[in-house]
Amino acid sequence: MASKPGERKLQILQTVAAMLEQPKGEKITTAALAARLDISEAALYRHFASKAQMFEGLIEFIEQTVFGLINKITQEEKSGLQQAEAIVSMLLGFAQKNRGMTRVLTGDALVNEDERLQQRINQLMDRIEATLKQSLRMAATQGEMGEAVDVGAHANVLVCHVLGRWQQFAKSGFTRDPLAQWAAQRAILLGK
Repeated sequence: MASKPGERKLQILQTVAAMLEQPKGEKITTAALAARLDISEAALYRHFASKAQMFEGLIEFIEQTVFGLINKITQEEKSGLQQAEAIVSMLLGFAQKNRGMTRVLTGDALVNEDERLQQRINQLMDRIEATLKQSLRMAATQGEMGEAVDVGAHANVLVCHVLGRWQQFAKSGFTRDPLAQWAAQRAILLGK
């Protein structure tokens, strides 16, 4: 049994993430989660008021991790083009290391769940796109891209690429590596 406050809550979230890593992608029920943890469903509800709150905990983890890494990239990398490349690469690598979270990011795990969860993922993706737009705008002012480039359209293409790679990874049962062919794709997407 978990001894420190919050330890059981973390264990529940880790178990949900582990269950999401299963290639078959079965629906996560509180009964299955409780059985996996060897606790009662009532014990789950002592830590989370609903299954939606469990998913919100996973989304918070994703947001903190992804934006912590993005902030580090934008602080350390002075080239706008290098920032965009590093952000896309990090997002693909995040999926590779966090299979269950990939199913949350693509929305697969959120089907038939509270609508606000998908809205929150959409907001997360909008923030990522805005960050990429800012990096590309910087790249244009640094002369790394043509000044006439539509940074909004370019940022959107990068986000669509990431979402597509995440989707392929999840739908393939995690066999299609999201970073496969990234070197060649980077050259196409960023002219590098």
